[in-house]
Amino acid sequence: MSVDLSSGPKDYRLMADINVTNLVDVVLVLLIIFMIAAPMLQSGIELNLPRAASAVKDAATGTVISINEKRAIFINDQFVSLQKFEGKLAGLKRAGKTKSVFLRADRDVPYGFVVNIMGRIRALGIDQVDLVTEPEKVK
Repeated sequence: MSVDLSSGPKDYRLMADINVTNLVDVVLVLLIIFMIAAPMLQSGIELNLPRAASAVKDAATGTVISINEKRAIFINDQFVSLQKFEGKLAGLKRAGKTKSVFLRADRDVPYGFVVNIMGRIRALGIDQVDLVTEPEKVK
């Protein structure tokens, strides 16, 4: 059995165009995934913050203390009991990780409890305590 290879030269051309259809599909899928995931990355503690007409500060530059509606305290999204709160925060201060504190408290937390936590923070020598709020809705 023999194969006839003399049927003439084949005309092979190089394809100079790049097919970007698959690339566009992948990029769009990644964009949709990031659009869905981005709001979930903001904070692990779900709070109903009070609204105020104040400037929004960047809470990523300091220690974030959150208090939920059940009066549970979280330091940088890690639960801490009220009894261990001052010790944990003092340890962060000694390690040089706490120069400013951003206090996020749910709007249903009693005012006296928030003031109590602020007093404990200031008793540790941390004077820069900012209250985190949501901006008021523009009418």
